[in-house]
Amino acid sequence: MPIIKPVKGKYPQIPDNCFVAENATIVGEVFMGNNCSVWFNAVIRGDVHFIKMGDKVNVQDGAVIHATYQKSPTSIGNNVSIGHNAIVHGCTIKDNVLIGMGSIVMDDCVIESNSIIAAGAVVTKSTIVESGSIYAGVPAKKVKDISKELISGEIDRIANNYVEYSSWFKA
Repeated sequence: MPIIKPVKGKYPQIPDNCFVAENATIVGEVFMGNNCSVWFNAVIRGDVHFIKMGDKVNVQDGAVIHATYQKSPTSIGNNVSIGHNAIVHGCTIKDNVLIGMGSIVMDDCVIESNSIIAAGAVVTKSTIVESGSIYAGVPAKKVKDISKELISGEIDRIANNYVEYSSWFKA
């Protein structure tokens, strides 16, 4: 069974159509939208501030979502994929975003819609990622504009695939 527990009287809100892996952890003030999935060894820790997730968000294996005490909550839009072992901390991620494997998005960042954070990138505090762009590197910088084909071929495809994958575990 996953660890799903309240912190200071605030209990995670998880719709029935979401998938949470047996060894995932979700605690505190966490609000998940519909058709979300939280995969093996992922942690969503809403103990020091709230975490809000839209619809069709997948938090892949080993990823960590947290916030900053009384200062920076974490807000995640719709159709967002958070790759394996990524860290998303005290920031805002808008709709249709791919956060690559092993990347880090730090406090007070805003990742605008239709964007990709490349695998291994480190988006430093207070960075604003332009809508329709790809950021990569350490520290992350804009490397190119994103095409409509990349939005449908990567961002949408991955989010939709994770809805399908989660159905395999619900049966």
